[in-house]
Amino acid sequence: MKAVALYSHYGWKAKIGLIVPSTNIVNEPEFWQMAPDGVAIFTARAMLLGAASEESYYRMAAAVDGAAEQLATAEVDIVAYGCTSGSFVCPMDEIVDGMAKRTGTPAIAAAGAVVAALRALGAKRVALGTPYVDFVNQREVAFLQEYGFDVTAMQGLLLGETQEERRAIGRVPPEAIYRLARAIDRPDADVIFLSCTNLASLDMIAEIEQELGKPVVTSNQACFWACLRRLGLKMPVSGYGTLLETCLDPITDADFALTTPAR
Repeated sequence: MKAVALYSHYGWKAKIGLIVPSTNIVNEPEFWQMAPDGVAIFTARAMLLGAASEESYYRMAAAVDGAAEQLATAEVDIVAYGCTSGSFVCPMDEIVDGMAKRTGTPAIAAAGAVVAALRALGAKRVALGTPYVDFVNQREVAFLQEYGFDVTAMQGLLLGETQEERRAIGRVPPEAIYRLARAIDRPDADVIFLSCTNLASLDMIAEIEQELGKPVVTSNQACFWACLRRLGLKMPVSGYGTLLETCLDPITDADFALTTPAR
């Protein structure tokens, strides 16, 4: 055993621990789609029930600690909370600190990864598309503004007024995401940000970038990128946008949004 203590056949470069909302059917497949050879993803789920409400997000956040403890037994190298809205509606620093404590590894949350990605791209003005209901959209605009970004346009699909609508986010066709990106684009926007880890947007990134002539950031793409770069892995990943192809420098905890906004 001592001779192979560092070996993991399906994660010899990196073992990413991913915590997703229990209803999420997109994050895991998109992480695996982006994963280079030697990078593996190991997943736990946090229960998400009911319509989109602050209470439902806090209930899910309370389940994250147990999910992180499960991933610790898989000896992951980093743990990520794969819920964008859940990591800006609830206190992100508490969620991240709890995951890190229970796994003994670096920890990130999707919303913080988005901030790190926007900073890496040098973006200041963001066009925002989401599947969320109004109160979540308003929180996200405020979150981005708090960290120094101007939101030039925002459109939400208003899904989440019921449990079934919330689940339906995972069934929004990628072609609808293409149209959403075109609808929110503005000449003064530096980047298109498509928020939500349950929104199947990965396969549209390159098409949208080519059409609009500017980078596209999605929640899953940013979160996966942040996992690689936080672990110091510099390999580019082709086919899923400028961020993964060109932003190769390692990042540290200081690059993520936690409690000290960039003014």
